[in-house]
Amino acid sequence: MEYEERTRIATPEGVELELLLAGLASRFMAESVDAVLIFALVVALVALAALIGGTAGMIVLSVALGGLLMISVAYHVAFEVLASGRSPGKRMVGLRVVMDGGEAIGFRASAVRNLARLLEGPILFYVPAIVSILATRRNQRLGDLAAGALVVREPKAPRARRRRRRRRRGAPAPPASGAAGLPLDAWDVSAVTAQELAAIRSFLERRDSFAPDARRGLARGLADRLRGKVAGAPPGLAPEALLEAVVAAKSARS
Repeated sequence: MEYEERTRIATPEGVELELLLAGLASRFMAESVDAVLIFALVVALVALAALIGGTAGMIVLSVALGGLLMISVAYHVAFEVLASGRSPGKRMVGLRVVMDGGEAIGFRASAVRNLARLLEGPILFYVPAIVSILATRRNQRLGDLAAGALVVREPKAPRARRRRRRRRRGAPAPPASGAAGLPLDAWDVSAVTAQELAAIRSFLERRDSFAPDARRGLARGLADRLRGKVAGAPPGLAPEALLEAVVAAKSARS
């Protein structure tokens, strides 16, 4: 069993976000899966070169063999940017790459992170990466440090499984996110301060830039702070729906 390490991030919204860090064992497992897939990709390119033959085939073969490391970099960057920080190996193990503020990783940071792989990866037998992961407080390899990124474990979602079971049993689904249709006139939001309202608006404006787990954690943290201050809100309202409704109610009264 891998020892679980956690890190806390203070967001501009005043919420402490707790992230579960990936350790060496889980990262090695994810890397092994990805290495097999990359090798399969290279083999497929070599086979394609053999089928094409001639000059074109030689070009494909040169790209496959001479650019093996660059194929690895492109593979990881593509999945991290387009698949919310998860390569197939990371998805299988339950890991995700995020920025050290909880936001989803972008192209530039992912490119920096994975170009560093050329220096600390297969050429040096991953020794610099292993030493860095073991020595740093947030389990970061050199590429993570250069890009300002973290590799985190995705928390399990027991509530989602309960919702699926309720649906299978015919129970009504929980209310959907969104303030539309809620009776906001009956809400008392006078206890919500201007600072809290600014924090909510900041989160709602930036929420699409966060990784899904970070977004859920921030929404939950803000909503938990507000529930006792908002009279009239349905108890089962989803966190983001509550935040949207508070902003709408405040705006209607201003």
